[in-house]
Amino acid sequence: MKLKYNIFLIALLFLVSCEGYLTEDPIGLLTPEQVNLEPTTTSVNYSVSSSYQLLSSTLNIIGEWGWDDGTVTRNDFILHDIASDDMQKKWNPDGDQAWMDQFNNFSFVASNGGFNGTWSYDYEGISRANTAISYLTDVEMMGKLNMEASLKDRLLGESYFLRAFYYFDLVTIYGDVPLLLTPLTSFEEAYEVAVRVDEVEVWTQISSDLANAKDLLPNSKYSVEAEKWRASKGAVIAMQAKVALFNENWQEVINLVGELETLGFYQLNANYFDSFRVAKEFAEDEVIFAYDHQSSQTPQKGNGLCALIGWGFVAPEANFVEAFEINDPRLFYTVDIDAKNVNKLLGTLDGTNKGNDDSPSNRIFIRWADVLLWKAEALLETGKPAEAVGMINTIRQRARNSVTATGGTAPAGTLPDRDVNETDANVIKDWLIHERRVELGFESHRYNDLRRWRIAKDVLGSRGFQDHNYLYPIPQGEIDKSGGSITQNAGY
Repeated sequence: MKLKYNIFLIALLFLVSCEGYLTEDPIGLLTPEQVNLEPTTTSVNYSVSSSYQLLSSTLNIIGEWGWDDGTVTRNDFILHDIASDDMQKKWNPDGDQAWMDQFNNFSFVASNGGFNGTWSYDYEGISRANTAISYLTDVEMMGKLNMEASLKDRLLGESYFLRAFYYFDLVTIYGDVPLLLTPLTSFEEAYEVAVRVDEVEVWTQISSDLANAKDLLPNSKYSVEAEKWRASKGAVIAMQAKVALFNENWQEVINLVGELETLGFYQLNANYFDSFRVAKEFAEDEVIFAYDHQSSQTPQKGNGLCALIGWGFVAPEANFVEAFEINDPRLFYTVDIDAKNVNKLLGTLDGTNKGNDDSPSNRIFIRWADVLLWKAEALLETGKPAEAVGMINTIRQRARNSVTATGGTAPAGTLPDRDVNETDANVIKDWLIHERRVELGFESHRYNDLRRWRIAKDVLGSRGFQDHNYLYPIPQGEIDKSGGSITQNAGY
């Protein structure tokens, strides 16, 4: 069975006419002719695996070259990297896709396609996860299928994790959002849930889904050894820690990262670039959750963002390059300025995959260095400055000891340790802010960091950032289609 999702639609609820396409049913709505009343174990498994697809950077997962509606590929690099002070749209600025430039200078309005794209991807992912959950929690269906309990639990755990992951993206971007938890079978149901709920309720649901996932997934580094891309218990615990981080539950961050450390599944790779190197995918120790892009698959599963890089998209801001300390190996591993190659996204150091719309380079969402810096921040916030500095130094030590791109080592004195005797929390926080930027550059974390630290206006104010930009606008099309039952964020 393969559900016929209308993935050209903008949101989970309403009728829409996209350029070049006429659609009839809202995302999340299953009509009788779309429902297979006799699902198989294979089709139930597919309902779960298809829920991952909206995390990918594969081209045209939604629509067909829908540049204006922001759906050519997943928009994380636009909403989080271009909007920050790390990335600009192109190496040679031009008028191509001018709507992307509006994120660089905060001149966007609610009708900008970037918001439409992100909303579409996340809610389509939620819709698919909801369908999978509805199957896996249907006692009668599971009884007919006689599905092995461990398989059912694992698939259900993955589905809960994915729904939480998509809602985390939505609530951190938009604040209050519609909360859809079951497949919709009528237009009446669709209109009933066409309303934003308080973000507290969304956070509560995210936490509930992650708790359920944690209980259901196996106690192993990989949920399935033959399919290492699937969500694991480690990914769930990491997401729980990230939820705690964004809600400033500092001791919970420390406890959850400690739980991950106890599992012993993850550690920093000896070489910084191994987390991104195509040849090392799922054969290294640092990546906790990533989307597994693969070449030569039908349907296509490659990393289409590499094609955009070949067209001149994705370039560093001068300010980002200047943030790196002298001889820091991470700069070249992130971006080769001379060759205009974004090495970290290409997964190679020689330009291979540049321009390839079917690249095998994975999209990394969570890795161990990120998690350790969450813990450093939580330690600082709970009055343990020396421990926080020690954690920052662990990240710096790995960076300076990484074999450089030319096969050598960084000169003596590169990235010296920060002073563990420093007690000024403001100084240490500045060190942390710096370290997260250079360690995690181009991984779509910077903009969220600036907003949750409430320093986005200080850092980005000269680029046009204003107070109301701490939340992005709800896509204007969703408000229009809802007849006003979905409301807009203040300032838009």
